[in-house]
Amino acid sequence: QVQLVESGGGLVQAGGSLRLSCAASGRTLSSYAMGWFRQAPGKERELVAAISSGGITYYVASVKGRFTISRDNARNTVYLQMNSLKPEDTAAYYCAARQVPNYRYTYYRHAYEYDYWGQGTQVTVSS
Repeated sequence: QVQLVESGGGLVQAGGSLRLSCAASGRTLSSYAMGWFRQAPGKERELVAAISSGGITYYVASVKGRFTISRDNARNTVYLQMNSLKPEDTAAYYCAARQVPNYRYTYYRHAYEYDYWGQGTQVTVSS
């Protein structure tokens, strides 16, 4: 079992920045693909960014160039740096993990492909 805890959310003005952290316990994340998802009220959970166990990244078009996903396996933590925030970025943000011991170059883009989830951290962007 892997436990994931997100932190770093809050209220920020449009154009501002936040850095979300996903700290893992129970297992090391070196062989896990990771993802950040978000869910706004009344909407489905959707992918924001993903990173393979080997560090290959993917971003949805709406955040590409503004957000950066990274991982620090030594600290067992995954980050989401969010810059140039927009009101439409407002959502609960969730960290997810999938164990992929033999696939260092593979990332996953769908919620159903992940095995473990954090409880979320709220990001609110004011206009």
